[in-house]
Amino acid sequence: MTVQPEALKSSGQNSKMRSKKVDSPWRSAFRRLLKNKFAITAFIVLIFMFLFSFVGPYFSPYKDAKISVRDQYKPPSAEHWLGTDQLGRDVVLRLMEAGQISLLVGLAATGIIVLIGVTVGLLAGFYGGWIDTILMRFADIMYAIPTLPLLITFGAILSDLKFPPDQRIYLIMFVIGVISWMGLSRLVRSQILSLKEQEFMLATEALGLSDRRKIFSHLLPNVVPIIIVSGTLGVAGAILLESSLSFLGLGVIPPTPSWGQMLSSANNMIDFAKRPWLWIPPGVAILITVVSINVIGDGLRDALDPKMKR
Repeated sequence: MTVQPEALKSSGQNSKMRSKKVDSPWRSAFRRLLKNKFAITAFIVLIFMFLFSFVGPYFSPYKDAKISVRDQYKPPSAEHWLGTDQLGRDVVLRLMEAGQISLLVGLAATGIIVLIGVTVGLLAGFYGGWIDTILMRFADIMYAIPTLPLLITFGAILSDLKFPPDQRIYLIMFVIGVISWMGLSRLVRSQILSLKEQEFMLATEALGLSDRRKIFSHLLPNVVPIIIVSGTLGVAGAILLESSLSFLGLGVIPPTPSWGQMLSSANNMIDFAKRPWLWIPPGVAILITVVSINVIGDGLRDALDPKMKR
């Protein structure tokens, strides 16, 4: 029996299609992200900021940040690239150490935001009814509380109680996270309500799966992209909040450095006019870090959900 050329051609095409690997959604998203030059550039810049903050101090000749009154307010030079501050400390080293605090605050506060926001959103969206009503009304109450005035009040209370500076930063991380989770919880809840109506969730009902398995095996993986994007942008928001508090003198206080606290130290017209090396470097560091994180967040959103691409 002879085989027609058309049959051979079609069978060859079918075999090629079977041999061709189908990309997973995560791999496709990763490829889309790699094509976003702005997001990749921002990611490289953010890596540099982390290396600058956490690795840079080990290469500094001024590791102890000793106070030297005779070296105070020195302008940038070959010895001190960004000059010295009011206590004669090297500004480059202070900038590195301040970056550690600011970045850690952003990451830790975002971790708390994700933990609380995802938990509340999952429970409210999955169970509905009175659980949804209680959790969302509580979120509404939290929304009604102005964030910055609350943080200012909290910082003032810590100052009156003379809370130790080395432990104060942990409370600030916790408070920023506790008062900033509502937006993520609403996003997760809305996504869960939509997913509950999908066919795969109706199949889980027919199979009699437990609530735990429905949540962690079927619903949670489908909201991970939203969590990643929201969490990325939350880091930038937490850094700005901490910088605002430290600038007002109610966040991180000396001798613990942060970018906002470095800005706060240049608090007179002489510093602004005659000593720009005291306030320009921390301001630029905040700007670069926050913009990079926002660009990465936009790139992740476009990669994980192409329909939302602007």
